[in-house]
Amino acid sequence: MSKLNDLIKELCPDGVEFKPLGEIATIVRGASPRPIKYFVTDDIKNGIHWIKIGDVSPESKYITDTKEYITIDGAKKSKFVHKGDFILSNSMSFGRPYILDIDGCIHDGWLSLSGFEDYVSADYLYYILMSPHIQNEMKKKASFSGAVSNLNADIVKCIKIPVPPLEVQCEIVRILDKFTEMIELLKRETDLRKKQYEYYRDKLLTFEELK
Repeated sequence: MSKLNDLIKELCPDGVEFKPLGEIATIVRGASPRPIKYFVTDDIKNGIHWIKIGDVSPESKYITDTKEYITIDGAKKSKFVHKGDFILSNSMSFGRPYILDIDGCIHDGWLSLSGFEDYVSADYLYYILMSPHIQNEMKKKASFSGAVSNLNADIVKCIKIPVPPLEVQCEIVRILDKFTEMIELLKRETDLRKKQYEYYRDKLLTFEELK
């Protein structure tokens, strides 16, 4: 942490600037070709990844594959996104970010963020968007109207995030990555101990009945 504190004192002694996401990234809503059943294809070679909520898990950081593909004509009626872009769910789990590890198309249940590289690194942006403060702000603003909750592009564009110098961002990411690695190691150890416990519990509590 001392290195981070030194960097902050050196590079942003007067504080860190906050910028609306709409100033540092292009944010647009996805689109669905309709009726979608006419555009889904089994032709993986010529099809385009069709990214759905079911293709991700709560623990995932990246989207690496999809279960379905759409045709080139379908892609023209949708929103094409590129590897390295972010997508956010605009309903259900509001604002949960994922980084694309593939090119593909997104329907209108997603928002895409792109073109942010001049301001923030992908890993730093991921940690910021995943932070409780930003997540709570998106959920609160999405349900502000009192009607059906919806996280639209205009809401996301107005959300402000801290934009420190890239050197500071890199150090923050390094520290958080280290803690993430430690948590994952602890989780694996816990899972192993749980299986070990279950094995011995079943073994110790299994007896032969008297004849």
